[in-house]
Amino acid sequence: MNDSNTAAAGEFPPAISKPAMRALAGAGISSYGQLTAATAAHLLQLHGVGPKAVRILRAELAARGLAFDGE
Repeated sequence: MNDSNTAAAGEFPPAISKPAMRALAGAGISSYGQLTAATAAHLLQLHGVGPKAVRILRAELAARGLAFDGE
């Protein structure tokens, strides 16, 4: 496992699937702050990220007073 996967795995909830975690890491997203620069539609275009992962991430962002770009 490389450092970007480790960083993403450390911040995001374990309910996010491994393929989604790899896709986020591959896109350079390893923190909630970085997620705020992405749109949900962009994330759904990443191979491995599906509607469930986006729902979980949206809820986690909301719990932190954050949101995806444009929301």
